[in-house]
Amino acid sequence: MAFELRCEQEITDWYAECDVAVVGFGGAGACAALEAAYAGAKVAIFEAASAPGGSTALSSAELYLGGGTTIQRACGYDDHPDDVYGYLMDANGPQADAEKVRAYADDGAEHLDWLMAQGVPFKASEYPHRAMLAMTDDCLLYTGSEKAWPYSDRYKHAPRGHNLHIEGDNGGPLLMDILSKKVQALGVDVHCEARALHLIVDHFGPAQRVIGIVIREDMVERAWRVRRGVVLCAGGFVMNNAMVQRWAPELLRATVPIGNANDTGGGIQLGLSAGAAAINMHEGFVSLPFYPPASLTFGILVNGQGQRFINEDAYHGRVGSYILRQQGPVYFILNVEDYGDYERVSYLGAPVAGTGETLAELAAELTLPPGQLESTIARYNDDMSEGADALFHKAGEWLKPLNGPLVAIDCTPGNGAYFPYFTLGGLDTTVDGQVRTPGQTVIPGLYAAGRTACGIPRRGDGYASGTSIGDATYSGRRAGRHAAQLRFSNAESSS
Repeated sequence: MAFELRCEQEITDWYAECDVAVVGFGGAGACAALEAAYAGAKVAIFEAASAPGGSTALSSAELYLGGGTTIQRACGYDDHPDDVYGYLMDANGPQADAEKVRAYADDGAEHLDWLMAQGVPFKASEYPHRAMLAMTDDCLLYTGSEKAWPYSDRYKHAPRGHNLHIEGDNGGPLLMDILSKKVQALGVDVHCEARALHLIVDHFGPAQRVIGIVIREDMVERAWRVRRGVVLCAGGFVMNNAMVQRWAPELLRATVPIGNANDTGGGIQLGLSAGAAAINMHEGFVSLPFYPPASLTFGILVNGQGQRFINEDAYHGRVGSYILRQQGPVYFILNVEDYGDYERVSYLGAPVAGTGETLAELAAELTLPPGQLESTIARYNDDMSEGADALFHKAGEWLKPLNGPLVAIDCTPGNGAYFPYFTLGGLDTTVDGQVRTPGQTVIPGLYAAGRTACGIPRRGDGYASGTSIGDATYSGRRAGRHAAQLRFSNAESSS
């Protein structure tokens, strides 16, 4: 689909008008619409699917928020915004946006309170186990690498993953049900099965301003005049294979794209048509969901040279990103006793590559350089006797010698293991969601939020569960609020 820019002079028939038009009715779009409506704007929201939800409804809806949230304090954690800021800046490396991260860290507690005020429920309890998500109705858990090296030595950590008060992996549908009903209750003009095709500007050239949008609805193209701002919340581009191949081809070594069917980069392409900059497009989240069972953390990961390459107590997304950098096979080596109930509870689905009563028997079944696995495990066991992982600093609670019987799980990409992935690049925006050009000038009247924008999470190896939903809802709020307050003298420009 071509997303050509349209000019006001081309529009002969305006179908309708609004103050703020929101494209996409997932978590970002819902929160943008809510804040714009709260600010007194007349809001219309357009969703390509037949119902609200987006990728937020497909998620567990963990929200990564800290700095002393209501739930953190109730559970006895004194989390400071500076520690949230330091961790997120470090984890997202040189790509991190300091202004966005500072605001997100400082406003984490307020954002959770805002969600609760919309009716989103959270239980004042902690899930203390190492897990990808809480399958109980508990709220707080660790969802990143805060307790793992190298971050554990740098910042005071606390659990910042906030799960909704609902059992199992059902947070996303609940969150979107609550937010969508709130949107409708505020009188937002909701359009489903309505696809955004073109942005409309007042003129072509420097200082052009977005003043409308063309929507295809009921098989008819309709031009909407937008008095204050268009907010693009149409998701990422993980479902657009051509875009992934162009921008982030390394992600295609993973196996399962995660998102909704409309995560095809339409919002990003709309922005590009208006001269926007797309940044960080090469980055994405890749997971090796090897826990549960948490006991696999006692094992070690080795690459095609039979060498370790990461501390195995790191977050599963960090581990997944490091695996994509390895050459040749990747094996998880562990004691059979720690293999435990892997086949019953794991999401990973990786096949067994070999077993052995002794290390020699196991090594004979794997395609690794002769003697290398034996050398790696000998070094690891020597470290265990000293009570510390000298090479990769795995935390003491996960240290155990590998004495056998042993098992190797094949975690090589493409050999059967489940490697989910999604994109982290998007339009360059200010902290308030204003879309910028490659020259860093703001495009008047154009906003983006959620995965259509490049927000808080920017590196797969630094990702923490909940930063996408947390950032989407937070950035949507800021963009919707700012757009609603924008004053352009549209009456003058259209007279």
